[in-house]
Order: sequence, then structure tokens, then C-alpha cells
Amino acid sequence: MINDIAVVVPCFNVGAHITAVIGALPPDITWIIAVNDCSTDDTEKILLQLQRNNEKIIYLKHERNQGVGGAMLSGFKKSRELNSAVTIKIDGDNQMDSAYIPQLVRPILQGTADYTKGNRFRDFQALKQMPVIRRMGNLGLSFCIKAASGYWNIFDPTNGFIAISNEMLRTINFDRVQHRFFFESSMLIELYHANCVIQEIPMKARYGLETSTLSIGRTLIGFPPRLLFALLRRIILSYYLFDFNVASVYILCGLPLFLFGALYGLVNFIKYASSHVSAPTGTVVIPTLMIILGFQLLLAAITFDVSNYPKNKEPRLSPN
Repeated sequence: MINDIAVVVPCFNVGAHITAVIGALPPDITWIIAVNDCSTDDTEKILLQLQRNNEKIIYLKHERNQGVGGAMLSGFKKSRELNSAVTIKIDGDNQMDSAYIPQLVRPILQGTADYTKGNRFRDFQALKQMPVIRRMGNLGLSFCIKAASGYWNIFDPTNGFIAISNEMLRTINFDRVQHRFFFESSMLIELYHANCVIQEIPMKARYGLETSTLSIGRTLIGFPPRLLFALLRRIILSYYLFDFNVASVYILCGLPLFLFGALYGLVNFIKYASSHVSAPTGTVVIPTLMIILGFQLLLAAITFDVSNYPKNKEPRLSPN
């Protein structure tokens, strides 16, 4: 069932694993695009040797390190040049099971999805293999990415095992896709604006002796500002520039009410508390009502947004 499929393998110091990763790929994959992201170990030597024995391998090399996102963008561009039907990302550290590739590409080939990705949180037994800190961090980060991207139906947005139709790949503005660890999140954010239908594929988490190079401090400092900016941009584009609907009204009315009520109530609380004088009933009731009404309107807007992600498409008829 796999035809014109390109697999992009971003490689950075994966000499110990890359042979096993490429060797485990399905035999009917059309192209294997290996992107050496300025590795300092023997990754280049191994890839060149593998290329000599496998004509499917296309070797790309970065002169300077660009991160996983930069490597993937190079691979995406090459896949578009090859005019493949689907492009898959599989990391070179052997933490992704290539046996799931047929499941990843099936919804895209059938036309029920434009983009598929793994979900490690469906299998409880396999999930226990994930380090506790990483599991907790993934859950918190996943919620923030859902809000920023608008894909509330995605349960494991940080999973990097993905596949995308090249038809959708041609609509993505690569200039807005981040080059480093924010790559997967920024892809989701841009895919939302392209009205991309996403489907998750349950799969087991697989962790060996490799350690993650993603710094917790870097994540806590770098991700929140980007996600907040993405959320604000999405609200402006989706609810005020490209469309205007009931959620637009809820936000337009609810946010000022909530903020003004909270500010007005806080100022008066400090004023009367510092003077040891009881506040008038109206001074207490008015901001309370504004906060409650504003919160209810914002909650209604969130409820609308949660159900307003790109939905499933009708499957294509079989080419037979």
C-alpha cells in the first residue's frame, strides 16, 4: 500500500543507531532522506556507507547545526522536489518504531487526514516506560500546545513521529516553522491556519538508554512566550480577521468585563482595606457581577473553540 513515500531522518550524532533505524524501514519506502545536521561523531561516514549500498538513500548535509526543525525543513523541501505523496519523519535515535509507518500513512492515502502523528498515551503499560518527569512535563506542555494550536482533539502534540501529505506540505509557510525543539509545536500551529485535518495513531512509547537533549529550563523559558504569542495570533486571525462568529462576540464582551471587574475590584479592595472602612455594597457587587459575567462569556468562547478544530474528511474512493 506504500507508494511514493519519503521518509526524512534528521540525524545529529546518531552513529550508534542510524544503521538500525534505516534497516528497520519498510522495504517499499520510495526514498530515505537522511539529513546530517552537522554531526560530530561518525554519523556522516555511516550514512555515506549506507548510501553506497542503498540507492533509496538521499544524503543531505548541513554546514552548521540547524536543529531538528532545520533538518526536517531541508528534508521537506527535498521531498517536495521528488513529488512524493506522503512525507514521514522518523528520528535517528531509534526511539520510534517504524512498524507503525503503514498505520501512519493509511489515513492520508485514504483521504481522511492530511497529517497523522503518534499518540503514546493510549497504552498504559507502555506509558510506564516513559520517565516520570518527562511524562508529567509532556502532559503540562501538551495542554499549552493544544490551546496555542487550536487542536484540542490531539492528546500527544509533542510526539515527533509524524506523516504529512505533500499536498498539505506545499501550503505550509516554512518561514514560520521553528528550527529547533519548538518544531513539532510550530508545525501544529501553522497547520491549524491551513485547515489541516489531523489524526492520531496509538502507539507504544519506546525508550532505551538514550537521554533527551531537551533542557527543562530551556523549555520553561522558551516555550511559554512562543505559545502565548501563537494563541493570541490564532484568536486574532481565526475569530476577527478570517471569521467573525459567536465566539468572537463572547471574547469581545467577556474579556473587557472580566479584566475591568477584576481591576476595579482590586483597586477598591486596597483602597477600603487600607483605610479600615467597609466598602459600600455597590462597590462590592458591581465588580463581582462583572467578573462572573465576563468569566461565563470567556468560558462559552473556550467551549466553542474546543469544538472548532478542523474535522475529519470524507474518505476517497478506492482508485481500483
